[in-house]
Amino acid sequence: MNDSPEYLARKSFFDQLITVYGRKPVLEILEDSKLKIFRLHLADSNRDGGIIAQIRQLAAKRNIEICFHSRSELSRISRNSKQDQGVACDIHCPGYQPYQQALSDGPAGTIIALDGITNPQNLGMIIRSVTASPAQALLLPSKGTADISPLVIKASAGTLFKGNILRCDSLSKALADFKQQGYEICTMSSHQATPLTDFAPKAPVVFVLGNETEGVSPEVAALSDHRVAIPMANDVESLNVAITAALIAFRQI
Repeated sequence: MNDSPEYLARKSFFDQLITVYGRKPVLEILEDSKLKIFRLHLADSNRDGGIIAQIRQLAAKRNIEICFHSRSELSRISRNSKQDQGVACDIHCPGYQPYQQALSDGPAGTIIALDGITNPQNLGMIIRSVTASPAQALLLPSKGTADISPLVIKASAGTLFKGNILRCDSLSKALADFKQQGYEICTMSSHQATPLTDFAPKAPVVFVLGNETEGVSPEVAALSDHRVAIPMANDVESLNVAITAALIAFRQI
């Protein structure tokens, strides 16, 4: 039995929601009229007044639905009971979607994938660079990577809600699917690697950036078609992963 168009449209909408938590981050999001907010979630244990009153007033002014929850229910929504402060909101971001959507559109350009990037500031800066660049999208695993948190939002300078971010549960599974669709997989390496300035792929590429200290995982390395390095001068061994992402993202310019 095939799913109805109405069901598929609703599922697509909910797949594009990013949940943000914390009183100040949510207040700042509500103040940005360019962001489309689906729902505001509040713990019924919150005291009225102060920033909670401001949040409720802004939501009412923008006709945003407010849902009240028990503290435990709110923590399941935010997925961070220690830092959500009893507040969360769902933001509709059309570019935030399962990676299968990009596959259905066919090969289109450079994708940057992250394998074990755990530093929130690095993740935020990578999102900012990829969003500002000609790159097609950022491929972001749900496991083994820093969660989308207020620190990531701050480091991205708000570009998190504007960019094309493709979600996957398993990076190795997603990369294998991209290979089947004609993409080449490229990992960054300092050993027996082609200089980035000489790299001329014949097909769209997924560049994989590995963990800040350990590099790419063995499962991902096994899928790699190319190893590429950024030439270094003055005996410098490596660059910060966020800087590397920016160089790759803008390499077409």
